[in-house]
Amino acid sequence: MENPSHSQTTPLSYPPCFRPNSPQLSHQTNTPHDQTLELENDPLPVIDFQHIDLMKLEEACMDWGIFRLVNHDIPLTLMSKVHEHVYNVFDIGFETKQKMFESIPASVLSYFWGTPALTPSGVALYKDGDKQSDQGTISYNWVEGLNYPLSQGSLDFCLDQYPMVRDMRTLLEEYGVHQERIAKSIFGAMSQKLSICEENEGYLSPSTGILRVYRYPISFFDKSTKVWGMEAHTDSSVVTILNQYEVAGLQVLSPKDEWIDAKPIPNTLVVHLGDMMQAISDDKYKSVKHRVMVNRERERISMGYFVFPDNDCVIRSSNYKPFTYLDFRSQVQDDIKNLGVKVGLSRFKLNKDFYI
Repeated sequence: MENPSHSQTTPLSYPPCFRPNSPQLSHQTNTPHDQTLELENDPLPVIDFQHIDLMKLEEACMDWGIFRLVNHDIPLTLMSKVHEHVYNVFDIGFETKQKMFESIPASVLSYFWGTPALTPSGVALYKDGDKQSDQGTISYNWVEGLNYPLSQGSLDFCLDQYPMVRDMRTLLEEYGVHQERIAKSIFGAMSQKLSICEENEGYLSPSTGILRVYRYPISFFDKSTKVWGMEAHTDSSVVTILNQYEVAGLQVLSPKDEWIDAKPIPNTLVVHLGDMMQAISDDKYKSVKHRVMVNRERERISMGYFVFPDNDCVIRSSNYKPFTYLDFRSQVQDDIKNLGVKVGLSRFKLNKDFYI
C-alpha cells in the first residue's frame, strides 16, 4: 500500500500550532516488509483469528492486555481504500477542513485536534486551564482526528456537498462491519474463559461502536523537545481494535513494566483490552497502558475501533462498586476537565481511595 505523495503545502493542512517555520516535508515512501520475519521478532502475543487458542488468548489478556491479531479476513483492498480516503481528507487545508466539519453534525462525523479526549457528542474536550489562541491550544497532544459513530446508519445526505467526505464515510461504514464481526468473536472467546453468562450479553454492545481515525503530524521541534501524540493512558472500552499504517509510534507497557514498540506489521491488527474488560473480568484481565510517540520524518495515520457496554448495563464485580459505562464516562470527563487526567477504574474500587 503506497501513501500519496506530500506536496510542499502539506503543513497548511496541519492545525497552525503544528506547522513548521519551513513548509518542507520529507517524502513518505514505503519500506518493504517481511511479515513472517517481523512476526518472529514481535514481542506481542499473536492470536490467529481463524483458529483462536483460548489458552493462549487468556494468557495474553492476563499478562499483556494486548495482542496482535492475524488472519482477520478484512480485504486488503478495503484497508487500502480507507487509508487513501482518510489521508486525502486530512490533507485538506486546516481552515477549510475546520469550517467544513463545523457544518456537519457531530453525530454524523466530527473533526478534532490537540486532544484525544472527546465529549459524548464528539466534540474535543479540553481541561480547565487550557488556553486558546489563534495558534491553537497552549497545552495539546500532537494529533488530529475524525470521530465516526457507527450507530448512525446511512446519513450521507448530510454530506452531499462534500463528496470526498461522503465517500470516506461509506468506506468507514463498510470497515466498521468487519470490526464489529471481529470484536464480537474476540469477546465471545474471552467470555468462554471467564464464564460470563448470557444475561450479561450487554457487556459488549455493537451499537456503541465508534471509529476514530488519527493523524499524528510530523514534529518539527528540536529532538530535545518532548511532544506526545498521546500521553500514557488506558482505553475506556471493552476492546479496541487498532489498524496501524506503516509508521511506528505506538508503545505499550509490557508485563515487565517496560515500554516497548508495537510496530506496524502489514495485514495485522492490534487488539487492546480496555477498562471495561478489566472490570468485567474482576481484574483478571488487564487494561493495557499505552502511548503514542510522534515522528520527525514521517506523519502517522492509525484507526481505532472502540466498543463499549450497553448504556444501561450495570457492571458488577467483586472489586468495584456497581456502575454503568455512562457512570464511568461521566466521571472520566469530569476528571479530565477538572484534574487534567483520567483517573479511571480506581474511582470505583471498593473500600479504596482513588489514585492518579
